[in-house]
Amino acid sequence: MSFLNSALGGMLGFAIGGPLGGILGAVIGSKLGSQGRQSFSSNQRNQAAFFTALFACLAKIAKADGVVSREEVDKVDSFMKDRFNFPSEQRLFAIQIFNQAKDDSYSFQDYATQLASLLSQNKNSLIMFYELLFELAMADGVLHSSEERLLKEVPNIFNLRSDLFEELKTKFNNQASDAYLILGVSRDMSLSDIKKEYQKKRREFHPDTLISKGLPEELLEKAKEKFIQIQQAYEEIEKQRN
Repeated sequence: MSFLNSALGGMLGFAIGGPLGGILGAVIGSKLGSQGRQSFSSNQRNQAAFFTALFACLAKIAKADGVVSREEVDKVDSFMKDRFNFPSEQRLFAIQIFNQAKDDSYSFQDYATQLASLLSQNKNSLIMFYELLFELAMADGVLHSSEERLLKEVPNIFNLRSDLFEELKTKFNNQASDAYLILGVSRDMSLSDIKKEYQKKRREFHPDTLISKGLPEELLEKAKEKFIQIQQAYEEIEKQRN
């Protein structure tokens, strides 16, 4: 089920409260019409929360320097069309969330913290979320200080490993990716121990696993890319060791 359908179908039952529930209510209220209360699964809730938090956090990053530029809006729209393949109605809905969030009273930390709570049992979807924030923040090839300040807070909010910020900064600066960083292992570990970590990550980041735990279906291609990156990292280390 798409992000838009999950959000619209479950608006009245979308009992998550907090900033995410507030912004959905503000954007969807006029659209609900006679649909009334409908049931929805926790997976649908998490998928809608994922994208709601994503566009809200993107808005906060875009406005971190005080002004949301035309270029930044165009970049967000480009990612909706090319990365997520949103149809026109869904793009409009996401832009409304973006516009609502950029001027509301909630902070980047408010939205990120609530998402972390909702997806506390699905750290890998939070990692995918963090990568998307990074990807969009550095779409122009520059990580501005105001954007960097917010992105540095994410590992702590999401309870992710502390070196993830530097790993992603390196990755999106188009520098050579470090296979050991990708797998989250150290160079002094034995190949057998590295293989165990690789197999664990391979299971956890399998696209089917991520989708079943709440990663939106629109990000299936992103999940596949992540899965392939993990495989290639282990193959590189294995080749070096042998």
